[in-house]
Amino acid sequence: MFLLFLLRFWCQAFKEKMRRFLRSGHDPIRERLKRDLFQFNKTVEHGFPHQPSALGYSSFLHLMAIGTRSGAIKLYGAPGVEFMGLHEETNTVMQIHFIPGQCRLVTLLDDNSLHLWTLKQSNSNLSELQEERHFTLRGPPGSPPSATQVTAILAHSSQELLYLGTESGNVFVVEIPSFRVLEDQTICPEVVLQCVPEDYRNRRSLELVEALREHPRNPNQILIGYSRGLIVLWDLINNKATHHFLASQQLENLFWQRNGHQIISCHSDGSYTQWPVSSDDRRPEPLESKVPYGPFPCKAISKIYWQTTKNGLPYIIFQGGMPRASYGDRHSISVVHGNRQTAFDFTSRVIDFFVIANADPFAEFDEPSAMVVLAEEELVVIDLMSPGWPSIQPPYLASLHCSAITCSHHVSNIPLKLWERIISAGNKQNQFSNMPWPIDGGTSKAPDPPQRDLLLTGHEDGTVRFWNASGVCLNLLYKLSTVKVFLTDADPNDNMNQLGEDEWPPLRKVGSFDPYSDDPRLGIQKIFLCKYSGYLAVAGTAGQVLVLELNDEEADQVIDRTEADLLQDQEGYKWKGHERLKTRDGPVRFEPGFQPFVLVQCQPPAVVTSLALHSEWKLVAFGTSHGFGLFDHQQKQLVFVKCTLHPSDQLALEGPLSRVKSLKKSLRQSFRRMRRSRVSTRKLRTAEVQEGISKHDHDALQEIELAPVQRKIEARSAEDSFTGFVRTLYFADTFLRDSSRHTPSLWAGTNGGTVYAFCLRVPPAERRMDEPVRAEQAKEIQLMHRAPVVGIVVLDGQSTPLPEPLEVAHDLSKSPNMQGSHQLLVVSEEQLKVFTLPKVSSKLKLKLTALEGCRVRKVSVANFASCKTEYSENALTVLTNLGDIQIISLPSLKIQVRYPCIRKEDVSGIASCVFTRYGQDVLKEIQSTLESGRGSYSDRNSRKIQVGHRLSNGGAE
Repeated sequence: MFLLFLLRFWCQAFKEKMRRFLRSGHDPIRERLKRDLFQFNKTVEHGFPHQPSALGYSSFLHLMAIGTRSGAIKLYGAPGVEFMGLHEETNTVMQIHFIPGQCRLVTLLDDNSLHLWTLKQSNSNLSELQEERHFTLRGPPGSPPSATQVTAILAHSSQELLYLGTESGNVFVVEIPSFRVLEDQTICPEVVLQCVPEDYRNRRSLELVEALREHPRNPNQILIGYSRGLIVLWDLINNKATHHFLASQQLENLFWQRNGHQIISCHSDGSYTQWPVSSDDRRPEPLESKVPYGPFPCKAISKIYWQTTKNGLPYIIFQGGMPRASYGDRHSISVVHGNRQTAFDFTSRVIDFFVIANADPFAEFDEPSAMVVLAEEELVVIDLMSPGWPSIQPPYLASLHCSAITCSHHVSNIPLKLWERIISAGNKQNQFSNMPWPIDGGTSKAPDPPQRDLLLTGHEDGTVRFWNASGVCLNLLYKLSTVKVFLTDADPNDNMNQLGEDEWPPLRKVGSFDPYSDDPRLGIQKIFLCKYSGYLAVAGTAGQVLVLELNDEEADQVIDRTEADLLQDQEGYKWKGHERLKTRDGPVRFEPGFQPFVLVQCQPPAVVTSLALHSEWKLVAFGTSHGFGLFDHQQKQLVFVKCTLHPSDQLALEGPLSRVKSLKKSLRQSFRRMRRSRVSTRKLRTAEVQEGISKHDHDALQEIELAPVQRKIEARSAEDSFTGFVRTLYFADTFLRDSSRHTPSLWAGTNGGTVYAFCLRVPPAERRMDEPVRAEQAKEIQLMHRAPVVGIVVLDGQSTPLPEPLEVAHDLSKSPNMQGSHQLLVVSEEQLKVFTLPKVSSKLKLKLTALEGCRVRKVSVANFASCKTEYSENALTVLTNLGDIQIISLPSLKIQVRYPCIRKEDVSGIASCVFTRYGQDVLKEIQSTLESGRGSYSDRNSRKIQVGHRLSNGGAE
């Protein structure tokens, strides 16, 4: 009887315990509210397309088109005017041609297919890009593929015909939009050869068609340029050649003079030739043939423009032609105007270029205004009207990866005063032309951005770039360089654009893309900007932490230097990584903008892994793989340092730039994990219960709806490497010692699942410079599963996250509730756990890894507003290693919604995600080689930033 009583008691207790894990029931009110709060949409995409392959321009629409190797096509006009299309095939876009006088364009893919696209206006008075039809040129049965392989396209001004030059030398005529081949109008090479001298006819074959150009004054005549050097002027009415031009070198391209009296051809030996076109001479001799960078062998000139002006001096613009031996690896476009000549030198391969000139076909002169160059890594626009031919800053297609992005930081709702000061600083350092953006087709229908948002990107070359991320276009506002603080091999005063008077070729470096860093230790790893005070903290690869303030004028700054030894009282440790950066002595002159006044150098000089700035308390916290510290940047004194190294953390002393790896240690750790796994499995085996349970108790247990099966997660050992790696730092004014008095505090979470809490004593404002800031360790929490801590948040008495520093002082947030008890939320890679304060007792937790099979990679608190009412709530936004975004309620820790966001194979995109405070995420994907080949446009582009996977306002943006 006693045993039966114990068994029944155990069953009842078991049922009560299991009810705690029941799945929440379906609440229709909450489900409706979730639909108003959360909706997942991609709103805008910034950056430069991955692997561009083709360029086109319409002087009629004032639109530019860019195609990529993955089959994407994008049209750009005035700032904010963008259209996107995607071919069904993932083939490379080889050529783009706009139909003259129409809202249509034709694309040629590398599978020899032609696609007709149309800009159509919808019912909402908005335009969209749609594919109308596609076509592949076929030859007669048994003919080789080269017979119809398209090499040149001419969109005729009649708006009804396409002329297609092929590898076989044939020129086919195709009607549009039907894509019907007019076989009776085909221009065969055999017919063309009958019109040339017999000696030439016997000596050479024509080979492929390199260029097709329509006569600028007579649409019934076209120029056909063949690879072997023959150029013919073909009469479309009489179907015969009226002129032929015999070049001695292989032809690359052609261009008409505006009045049709001359043509200019460019060739494989780096020369260009001017030819007269007159009714008297049907076989004219060249007027002038020139090798601009001779006499030594030169590379081919692949494209050329001849632009006339009122003053009589034409512009000759050509790509290539550099001396092969000395400058054969340069990517250049040369501009010649009278006695002035400049070879613009690009740091990445030039895909194509075009010149913007007078769009009126009946105008007497071209009067070129700008040159637009599509390089492999950036878009460069040159102002041809201003002295010195300066660059024009593009309002879109920003080369975000001009130097490899190492970190990013997003700040929402920038105050107007700070915004204007940043723009002013950027204008003072601006070396771009003031010419209005020349590609101005279309009108943007996007509403004005509701707020001012900043995106800060840290780069490998030691720079921080400030981007306007408020609207559709992402444009650069200001660039901060930290290089001047340190002594490096590169002189920051060197100007790559300065040319010697006698230098030849006259190269001038243009563009911002520079993939090489003079010193990888300069790389920016962490950024923190306080939008209310204007203080900025940046930390780098070699343990350098800089605190900067905004100055509207140029100034000489004496930077206070402090060394923070994170290995205090630790013996037997030897740093094997890189050395710290050497600093400049004496005052350093800085241009207007953010100017450093404090430098904290961590020792050992390891990568700074976490950073926090509290502008109200004038404190900055920093952490590395060895520990963390606190610095008072008002008194310029180090408050304390804490070493977090475990005796087994030898790898933490090798540094990120060291190639030394301990294979023996890695194997030993692997065997230890296997041994622990086998021991844990044996311990979990339990004896089966011999005595049965009554049928009533068995049925009662069956009625309980159990929680999902949890996966078994192995606890991590304290001996695992990098357990002292500081992952997160957090300032909070909360109850740390007792429930009657709240104090400033600093929290730190490590890779080994440890949370440190320090109680801070910050003197009042009137004695702030007289009394030091004091710190004392108050708590140390060790998570049992020892998973890395990726986030720490303190909730006030109303379960609301604490406001940002100075946010309450600027009347932008309510004061935190200090009456009720506070709660501590600790987010590790495997679970979320809530503790009560100040006792630090566990209250509830959510085991994400055990339940969902995923690990937390990024976490942030965001405010979500309803799209229908004024209701809003705070929730936790989580990005997992599977690429999913999960919204988790606070403080109940219940998963509200889950959305697939990034492919799980895209490790770079997941690692670089940054959440905003209002339900957006910013994804940075740099040099990703993982491409799905199918799916959305974003899957096929890697050098870009996606802003606005919008999770709030019901998808209103």
